Amino acid sequence: MAKSFLRRAFKSFSLSITIFLCILFLIACLSPYINPANWWPFAFTGLIVPYLIVLLFFAAIFWLIARPVYVWIPLISLAFGWQQIEVVFAWHAGSGFNKKKNAQNVRIVDWNVRSFNGISNNVESKRLVRNEIAEIILKIQADIVCMQEFNNSTERENADNISLFSKSFPYYYFSKDYLRNNGSYQSGSIIFSKYPIIDSGKTKFPVAESLIYADILKGDDTIRIFNTHLQSFKFKKEDYADIEKIKDQDDATGNASKNIFNKMKMAFTRRGVQSDIVRNQRDLSPHPGIIAGDFNDVPNSFTYFNIKGNWQDCFLKKDFGIGRTYLSLAPTLRIDYILAEKLFTVKQFDMVDEDLSDHMMLVTDLRLNK
Repeated sequence: MAKSFLRRAFKSFSLSITIFLCILFLIACLSPYINPANWWPFAFTGLIVPYLIVLLFFAAIFWLIARPVYVWIPLISLAFGWQQIEVVFAWHAGSGFNKKKNAQNVRIVDWNVRSFNGISNNVESKRLVRNEIAEIILKIQADIVCMQEFNNSTERENADNISLFSKSFPYYYFSKDYLRNNGSYQSGSIIFSKYPIIDSGKTKFPVAESLIYADILKGDDTIRIFNTHLQSFKFKKEDYADIEKIKDQDDATGNASKNIFNKMKMAFTRRGVQSDIVRNQRDLSPHPGIIAGDFNDVPNSFTYFNIKGNWQDCFLKKDFGIGRTYLSLAPTLRIDYILAEKLFTVKQFDMVDEDLSDHMMLVTDLRLNK
């Protein structure tokens, strides 16, 4: 009798947990449709979608064994959220990447280079980072390179980073969002090109950085390349320490949680505004378009869905797995993207970790359909 009671109690508890996970997942499925600039709470749920998908998958297996009649609860929830599942996982195993470039394709690199500071604390290693990053990009035989957190100094030879690329990429457009030392030091996002840039410009965000574009002439075709870096959480060393306090249930957990929460809320709200600006400029483009950049948001977010629209995500077209691009905090943070209009065919895609930045380098080959 006791065993029977415990068994029923366990199944009731398991059913309650399953229903709770389903409700939470269905709420999270609304996050791509609600602009956090108008209502920010939904933005937080997008961060946990991959975990909810995995938990619901295991819940379905559990109920298939324990009580098959309940297996439909997690399965129906997952079916309702198919769009969320579709953008989390790429299914093209074994696609590989051929480094030899076809002349008909355009090879694009996107990389947040972390101000050429690297990830090592060794002073000598930091000094070499800028040259190593340039060397890797040149070896990949890219035609167009989009970088975020790019900096340049016209006064210091060892910080003249544009000169590292200008021989191979004679055309560029630099946002110069941040200026110091009477303008001799600049930082922001940059587009380098082997092909002529016939037009360029930028749209300032209400706060901080910009959306930039360059119209690139490849043969008889003009392609518009967008590059952007959206609002980050702006976590500093003390914030990462706060995250550890939360994990360890430290006595200061309350204050730590409040600090982290406020920074995340601000970033979600600002990205909602910024994504509307990017989407508007994307839709106004007179030429076939490509967007590269650090969106600082996951695929299950309003930011991603808003900017992407019906464009192609190059990672989803040609790669496999979850596709983590940011190497800190969590294993599910795909926040860097290359998106292409459907006028392009995505020929191949790769992510490269060179231990030179906290972001992966993205590289893709695209062909404009004629």
